[in-house]
Amino acid sequence: MENTAGASEGAIRRLANIQAITDEAFANMDMDELLDTLLDRVRAVLRVDTAVVLLLDREERLLVATAAKGIEEEVAQAAHVPVGEGFAGRVATERRPVYVPDVPSAGVFNPLLVERGLHSLLGVPLVGGGTLVGVMHVGTLAHRRFTPEETGFLQLAASRAALAVQSLVSRAERAGALELQRSLIPAAPPEVSGLELAARYRPGKAIVGGDWYDVFTLPSGEVGIVIGDVAGNGLPAAVVMGRMRSALRAYALDNDDPAVVLRKLNRKMLHFEPEATATVLYAVVDTATGRVRLSSAGHPPPVLALPEGPAEPVDMKFDVLIGLGEGVPRRTLTLTLPPGALLCFYTDGLIERRDESILAGVARLCEAAYAGPPEAVGAAVMSALIGRQAAPDDVALLIARRVPPERRDG
Repeated sequence: MENTAGASEGAIRRLANIQAITDEAFANMDMDELLDTLLDRVRAVLRVDTAVVLLLDREERLLVATAAKGIEEEVAQAAHVPVGEGFAGRVATERRPVYVPDVPSAGVFNPLLVERGLHSLLGVPLVGGGTLVGVMHVGTLAHRRFTPEETGFLQLAASRAALAVQSLVSRAERAGALELQRSLIPAAPPEVSGLELAARYRPGKAIVGGDWYDVFTLPSGEVGIVIGDVAGNGLPAAVVMGRMRSALRAYALDNDDPAVVLRKLNRKMLHFEPEATATVLYAVVDTATGRVRLSSAGHPPPVLALPEGPAEPVDMKFDVLIGLGEGVPRRTLTLTLPPGALLCFYTDGLIERRDESILAGVARLCEAAYAGPPEAVGAAVMSALIGRQAAPDDVALLIARRVPPERRDG
């Protein structure tokens, strides 16, 4: 009976410990609060002197001390451990609990563990959905051998932490990407002489991507118009988008040929961001003559709507994406935009749907676009192609109409 009673008490204690890790209070915490509270509870339940969480960095090369109790200097000194090296690096590589009975003789990577006088360590990986997030470890100043139940509890805490961190990081990255895009993509395009402009940007319902548009006046008095889509999603794609936007603006000041500007942008990205790819369409518009020069790096052509006749895609070839093939030539197409005519630039989120071809999406865009006031055309296009259901991918739409004769007279 005593053994049964002991087992029952152990089960009750374990359930209480699990509750301490998984209670609903964590739902309203940010990452720092969550990890600090979690480590306090782990430290109290296991009766250890230190508890630390190290998170894997974006390049997946380093474990960075993010939260610590009993050895707070790990975070203050930005301690980090290369994956595969030392104690924490071994836990990350092997993805299993690792016990160190004698820290001074174990060859740990982080000298703080020795300086703090730790004797025994137990570390477990933070894994969520099969993805390594980081490492959690606890330590004692006296020799300590951890029981299977204690190891299981630490694994439970690490599992809870991994899922929470993934959720919080995802939420923070989405918010960061949205804020970055808002700062780089104006709600309304700038006012430029000779053109009427309207724009729409709508983040995808799943996750923010790297779509963007840009309009700026060049030293020649011409107007630069850009529409682009960086491969990938979330904050990384938004960051790359911001860098590309700045670089393209700089190159546009030095050359008025869109193909040359895109070639320089491609060279820059290949050298500094070799993993990034993007589609980009760059146009230079002379509002006085109506001359438009365009070059496309894998981006779909704009739709042209003349005052008379149906809207149609511009008949142009597009070259390879930015981030591919430095030696591949790039071409510039020249067309004339008559007064009152309109160009509709867009990203593929506007026209791509799972249940229809891209050509069908372009055809629907052409049916909706017409040579009218850009704001009205933008509303008509979004109504026809988006409707009530949010698109799964980001949508960027930029409409430019050459000021019609009656507006010039006014």
